[in-house]
Amino acid sequence: MLKIFEKWYRRYFFEEESILLLVLLAVALVLLMTIGDILAPVLAAIVLAYLAQGLAARLQGLGLPEWLGVLISYLVFVGVFFGVTLGLVPLVWRQMLSLAGELPRMLEQVQQFLGVLPERYPNIITKEQLGQVIDAAQSEIAGLGQTAVTRTLASIPGLFIVLVYMILIPMLVFFFLKDRKQILQWLGSFLPQRRPLLRQIWLEMDIQVANYARGKALEVIVVGAVSYFAFAWLGLNYAALLGLLVGLSVIIPYIGAVLVTLPVVAVGFFQWGISSEFYWLFAVYLVIQALDGNVLVPLLFSEAVNLHPVAIILAVLFFGGIWGLWGVFFAIPLATLIKAILNAWPRSDAEAVEAAAD
Repeated sequence: MLKIFEKWYRRYFFEEESILLLVLLAVALVLLMTIGDILAPVLAAIVLAYLAQGLAARLQGLGLPEWLGVLISYLVFVGVFFGVTLGLVPLVWRQMLSLAGELPRMLEQVQQFLGVLPERYPNIITKEQLGQVIDAAQSEIAGLGQTAVTRTLASIPGLFIVLVYMILIPMLVFFFLKDRKQILQWLGSFLPQRRPLLRQIWLEMDIQVANYARGKALEVIVVGAVSYFAFAWLGLNYAALLGLLVGLSVIIPYIGAVLVTLPVVAVGFFQWGISSEFYWLFAVYLVIQALDGNVLVPLLFSEAVNLHPVAIILAVLFFGGIWGLWGVFFAIPLATLIKAILNAWPRSDAEAVEAAAD
C-alpha cells in the first residue's frame, strides 16, 4: 500500500510548484468555508471588473488612451449598477410584497381546484386527507407571514450592510480597473520567480473567466429583458419579478431553468386558470428557454467555458453546499479553475508516456 502511494506521489507531486499549488487550493477552500461571506463582495467586484475591463479594452482598441477607456467603462458600470439597484430592485420588491398578499387567495383557488379530487379519485385521496393537507398549507402560509414580518424587522442591520456594499463594490471595481497590473505584480511577488504551472493556469483562467463573465452578463440581460417584455405583453402579473427570476436563472445552468418554471406557471395558472392565455404563456416561456439554450448560449459561449453538464451540476451542488448562494453564483468559474488545474498539472515522464500510449 505504501509503495502504491509513493508511486502516485512521485507521479503527480515530483515538482515543488505542484505542492505549492495544492497548498494554495487548500487555503482557498478553507477561506471559502470560513469567511466566504466576507470575501463575496471582493469576488463579485472582481467579476464586475472583468466585465468593465472588456469594454475598456475595446475602447483602447479604437485608439482611446488607457486612462480614458478605463474611465468610460467605469462610468458605464456605475450607471448600470445604480440604475439596476435604485430602479429595478424597488419595483421587484413591491411586486414581491403584492405576491405575498395574494397567497391566501391563491390557496383558496387551490382548495377549490383540489376539492373535486376525492369525488373523482376516492381510492387515492379522501376528503379527510385533503383537509389535512389544506390545513397544513394554511398554517405554513401564516407562519411565512409572521416570519416575513420578523425578518423585516431583524433585517434593518442587514440593510445597512447592503448600503455599505453599494459603496464598497463600486470602489473595489474602480481600483481593480485602475491598478490591475500593480495588483497582479504585488500578488506575484509572493510566488516563486519560476512558476510555469501557475502561469499556464492563470492564462487559461484569465481568458475563460472573462469570457464567461461577459457572456453570462449579456445572457442575463437579454433573457431577463425578453421575458419581462413578453410577460408584460401577455398581461401577466408580477412581470418584472418573474422576468428577473428568469434572467437570474441562467446563472445556474439546467437547474435554474427547472426551478424558475414553477413560479411562472403558478402565477399564470392562478391568474387565468386553464385557459388560452395560460397556454400562450406556457408556449412563449418554452420558446424563450429554447432560444436561450439553442441560439443565445452557443453565440455567447462558443469560445468560453466548455464543461460537461454533469460537471456543472456537481459544481453547483458542491460549491452551493459549502458557500451557499455565492457558491452557486461562482460554481462554474470555480469548476473552470479546477479543470484548468487538472489540464496543466505536471506529470512525470512515465505518466506522460502512459497518457500518450492511451
